[in-house]
Amino acid sequence: MAGRGVGDFFALDIGTNAVRVVQLAPAGPDVWNLQHFGYAPLDEKTGTSVSPESLRRLGEIIMTAVGQSGIKSKNVVIGLPSSKTFTTVIEVPIMPEAELKSTLKYQVDQYIPMAIDEAKVDWAALGTSLHDPKMQEVLLASTANSYAEERLELIESLGLNVIAAEPDPLAMVRSLLPDGIPDARLIIDVGEQSTDLAITFDGSPRLVRTIPVGIKSLIKAAVQNLNVQEDQARQFILKFGLAPDRLEGQVYRALESTLENFATELTKSIKFFQTRYPSTPVGGILLSGFSAVVPMFGEYVSAKTGIPFAVANPWQKVNVSQADQQQLLPIASEFAAVIGLAQRRNRS
Repeated sequence: MAGRGVGDFFALDIGTNAVRVVQLAPAGPDVWNLQHFGYAPLDEKTGTSVSPESLRRLGEIIMTAVGQSGIKSKNVVIGLPSSKTFTTVIEVPIMPEAELKSTLKYQVDQYIPMAIDEAKVDWAALGTSLHDPKMQEVLLASTANSYAEERLELIESLGLNVIAAEPDPLAMVRSLLPDGIPDARLIIDVGEQSTDLAITFDGSPRLVRTIPVGIKSLIKAAVQNLNVQEDQARQFILKFGLAPDRLEGQVYRALESTLENFATELTKSIKFFQTRYPSTPVGGILLSGFSAVVPMFGEYVSAKTGIPFAVANPWQKVNVSQADQQQLLPIASEFAAVIGLAQRRNRS
């Protein structure tokens, strides 16, 4: 999935509700200037269906986003949604890179949930294990060949040249994690259908997982328990959020059991990490996607986990002009994965 070092490229994120494209130019060590961006809304059916009609429509929406962005480059790095990828961290003895390469070639099938000849597998060495100095940690990511080829075919049929593909949760870590954080952080990125979690340490993800709860799950609970239409439920959640004192706490109560499940999964992930790395406490939670915009979401998560939260900023290492800032305002929190993909330039 990794690409050669190429000059000009842009990043493409095909989400469940929009297509996002971004092109950055390096402006210093770990600093970028925003050159171009595009955003085109996507309806769920087009985003998930593989019928020829949906794929044709998806191609048009991608080209709309690219067209309005002013991007001229044909080279593109694409994100792979977490629902289509499997990511895990394994431990192997410390060895030279060439040896690691051949070892993984023979061992990788025991770590991934699909047959090795049906999968594309990529890996990155993370460094020495935190609890055994003779071992090293390696991040493995795999996706089904059939899915990867379908995506490549679609994007190359638009006259674009795919130079790399990367799972969204790995890309988001690159854009959301501030520099120089000594302890572990839990990143929570709530999307439409699901939530990507990553626990990072020393700049790298050490635990990556997806929870099948997204903003849609909350909307569904609100529709059922408040007897409102879907669009009204969405408005309620984005306006009142999880505040127990707004609308007499009705919205919060309507979402409570769905949120409980969500909180349980969070605590499970933190526990799993703490068992594996007992001397590395999770020192903070970073919120992205809908978790960054739903009022009181951070307070809720903090109360459940006992860990302080902050809203993550995917644009923290990117210089954005005043005019672009205005345009991006309503959608800025949705760009974590695509910015991370665009920031691959200096770190393959």
